[in-house]
Amino acid sequence: MKHLIFTFCIIFSLLLLVSSAEAQSRNSVAFRFTAHNYTYPLGGDNFKVGDIYRVIDGKGMEFTYYNQLSNHFSLGVPLKLAAVELTNSNTGFRREEALGNVDLILQYQLFKPNTYVINPYLNGGLGSEYLFNSKDFNASFPLGLGVNIKLMDNIFVTLQTQARFSSAHDGWQHGAGLQFVMGGTPKEEMPSDRDGDGITDAMDACPDQAGPTSTQGCPDADGDGIADKDDACPNDKGIAAFNGCPDTDGDGIMDKEDDCPTVKGVAAFKGCPDTDGDGIQDKDDKCPREAGPVSTGGCPDRDGDGVADKDDACPDKKGDPNHKGCPDTDKDGVYDDVDRCVDQAGPASNNGCPEITKAERATVELAIRQVQFETGKATLLSNSLPVLDNIADILKKYDYYNLAISGHTDDVGDDAKNMALSKDRAKACFDYLVSKGVAASRMSSEGFGETKPVADNKTAAGRAQNRRTDLICKCKNNLLHLPNLKHHPDTCPDGVFL
Repeated sequence: MKHLIFTFCIIFSLLLLVSSAEAQSRNSVAFRFTAHNYTYPLGGDNFKVGDIYRVIDGKGMEFTYYNQLSNHFSLGVPLKLAAVELTNSNTGFRREEALGNVDLILQYQLFKPNTYVINPYLNGGLGSEYLFNSKDFNASFPLGLGVNIKLMDNIFVTLQTQARFSSAHDGWQHGAGLQFVMGGTPKEEMPSDRDGDGITDAMDACPDQAGPTSTQGCPDADGDGIADKDDACPNDKGIAAFNGCPDTDGDGIMDKEDDCPTVKGVAAFKGCPDTDGDGIQDKDDKCPREAGPVSTGGCPDRDGDGVADKDDACPDKKGDPNHKGCPDTDKDGVYDDVDRCVDQAGPASNNGCPEITKAERATVELAIRQVQFETGKATLLSNSLPVLDNIADILKKYDYYNLAISGHTDDVGDDAKNMALSKDRAKACFDYLVSKGVAASRMSSEGFGETKPVADNKTAAGRAQNRRTDLICKCKNNLLHLPNLKHHPDTCPDGVFL
């Protein structure tokens, strides 16, 4: 008995040390029905050396405490008690005995706990056997294999067979029963990660499909941070606002609903642009960068006359669309787009300008011939001054005319001197008219020397005609040549002369 008590003390001391070191272990207990089979030599004077007695039909119960050391290893202490018979095969001797076992075993299970329904294991260690009636104690070395079959998370069917070796006898023990798991996860046990993506199954939204942490372990084929299972466009990188669908131009309209996916636009035109914001999308807008009404195709119309500014000859005056958007300001029947005098009524034959009277024409014609200078000089003769006074009066009356003054000479003398003289004489007329109240801005002066003769310089009469000062009236961009009092197509193609 003392051997049995000693063995119990040693085993439980070791078990307590291990239990303290493994505070987070996953412990369990097993209850098994057992069957025993041994060969056992009995000594003494009544038997010959070598006689063999066999323990047969031994049946009993086993209680085992397991301390889970890691995912695969556990330390177990089996306690067994059985009723057996000792028999002598030669003499027919038979005796009932009570057999007790206390072991310390290390058990290795093939799979991590709860990974599969069936989990095979191997075990081995140190053991003891004690026959209570015979008071016989022996040490042994158990070596076994078994399998645990999962019924529930913490309940298993356990089946085991074990060979036991000792110097005194060898034998077999077989057991079947239930194992109950207690406590938490083993210290060394790693949480399950079936898809191997580094996220434990408990935290993995898709435990059987590898995926990144950003999507809780679910696949994200386009890498946009939205799991494929929640991604409306799983193969196109998109944004969360559109369930993973892209918005390439960033206009707030997803590409698959955007008629212009690469150009930023507005929802009103399904993502197409309206650059000037006038309510007409660019593809239909004749002036996409300038706001305008629908009536002019989206082009500006400042005066609101229905004619776009780009086509309006009078963009700041509301006018008639049939006359390039221009009005007839002076109500003379000549619209402003062709009227040379928009504020003074005149006939169409004179481009809307008042006609100079016949008397005034005659005065100008006479005056032109009477403008004279001192010989070889640019000094006006006194009898020329009344002539220029009349010209000044006419210009002030007809303020829509401008005046170009040109000086000319014959070919007698030095060319350079003739050129300078012609310029000086034209300037003398210019200065005199300014002194009489004609704005300088309405006039210009220029000299041409002998370069533009109107008669033959070989005769005295011709040279006299070439020594002249021409006064040419300009109506806007059209010239009116005073000396000849007739139309000059080369200088005034559509004008009317005084």
